[in-house]
Amino acid sequence: MNRKTSAGALFIVATPIGNLGDITRRAVETLATVDLILAEDTRRAAALLSHLGIRAPVQSFHQHNEAARLPAVLRRLAAGAQVALISDAGTPLISDPGRRLVRRARQAGVRVSPLPGASAVTAALSAAGQPAARFCFEGFLPATAAARARRLRELRDDPRTLVCYESSHRIAATLAAMAAAFGDAREVTVAREISKRFETFYCGDLAEVRAALAAAAEHRKGEFVIITAGAPPTPAPADHRAQEIMELLSAELPLTRASRLTAQITGVNRNTLYAAAVKARDESGEE
Repeated sequence: MNRKTSAGALFIVATPIGNLGDITRRAVETLATVDLILAEDTRRAAALLSHLGIRAPVQSFHQHNEAARLPAVLRRLAAGAQVALISDAGTPLISDPGRRLVRRARQAGVRVSPLPGASAVTAALSAAGQPAARFCFEGFLPATAAARARRLRELRDDPRTLVCYESSHRIAATLAAMAAAFGDAREVTVAREISKRFETFYCGDLAEVRAALAAAAEHRKGEFVIITAGAPPTPAPADHRAQEIMELLSAELPLTRASRLTAQITGVNRNTLYAAAVKARDESGEE
């Protein structure tokens, strides 16, 4: 539906996720000229604006005060104010507050204009080397172990690349939960501190990446994006010989080793064999 817009405008401004040089020229020009900047964290905003040499009114706007601040912001927009919304880092509304403001502004006829820029999701995907034509973004997985395990089981058979955020104090537990749900053989890329001084990418299967992160405590510090390969197709009926061999070997060996040996014998993809075995085990209720 087309709606006549007011003179005011709400700009959704992407800011750097690490390296301050990643700010766009248009973002700088916009932040320098708006009447008000809404910031998820005013301290982070102050550091960025100081670096850019910008002096502008800044007001906190986060998940705990969004509802209370919304009416006043909408009144200013309706009166013709130019307002910018920024998050702690990256593109606003991607796992950040602001959805209600955007919806209400549009409903009121206010122009809402995005200023593209840094995003941890797209930055991590671009350097992971995994399929990105279709992917599933989960944001942060549930904090509790039981809820996290349940959600990962729901995602186990999704063929799309899975992308999620994680914090330093949960990265080890989340990767362990992924290994339990998907199997150690599932390919994963963990991007740490993207665009910052200690930017690191860990690539391999879940067993390898978990071992790399466990090798040194400093590897588990910072902010993480986890990119996990989608579920491989299950073996076709023509692969019944591979299934039989896999069943025999997995009765005596861990699934990781059994799938590797079966793949060597039959030529069937190791990840496919492992995924099918994990699924069969879970459906049978075996430990």
